[in-house]
Amino acid sequence: MLDSTAAVAAERQGKNARQLLETVARGTGDEGIAISVVTVLELAHGITRADTAERQERRQRFLHELLTGVPVQPVTVQIALRAGQIDGQSQARGIRIPLSDLLIGASALELGYRVGTANVRHFQLIPDLHVISL
Repeated sequence: MLDSTAAVAAERQGKNARQLLETVARGTGDEGIAISVVTVLELAHGITRADTAERQERRQRFLHELLTGVPVQPVTVQIALRAGQIDGQSQARGIRIPLSDLLIGASALELGYRVGTANVRHFQLIPDLHVISL
């Protein structure tokens, strides 16, 4: 399951979504790549915040290509329950995980994915989650 930071890093390097997916598949040997609906939200936010029309258009193309290339996983009740349990246990130990990363991580755990990210720090806080640095 790709985190938005992986997509943002690829887009900043001038790669398109297809190139990102090919790179991830080659590097991990995993063809089963997906994204969370939370990642879609984060990328849509980045499109809106683009500082130029050209950058906004490039980001829009990237997201459109990503959406046609991988399945988008919803946040289900089961995923929300798991995220709540992880969050409660983590906060009891004084650890705060950003909500978007918590939901993506809980989705990956619930659906049997690893998380591919350029932000390893937050995802490593989620117990039993396998994280791949991209």
